[in-house]
Amino acid sequence: MEKSIYTQQYGLFLATLREARESAGLLQSELAARLKVDQPFVSKCESGQRRLDFIEVREWCAALGVTLTELTDGFEQAMARAERGIKPPAE
Repeated sequence: MEKSIYTQQYGLFLATLREARESAGLLQSELAARLKVDQPFVSKCESGQRRLDFIEVREWCAALGVTLTELTDGFEQAMARAERGIKPPAE
């Protein structure tokens, strides 16, 4: 089994985290303040240099004002688009 951090799915998870933050209208520094961490921590998580465990993802969601279910739904939609070969919308 390939390590998940090297998979397309993990890349989509990271993109989902970043999109959730951007949809909440927050900069990395603002999310960091809500999480009581520094901005480089948020950057490392979003870039895949540092992994988040399940509890941390739940805290991340709370700081963004979304539920874990909403984040998961966004991830599942991104996965479905990828499986159908549909590129995500351009920024």
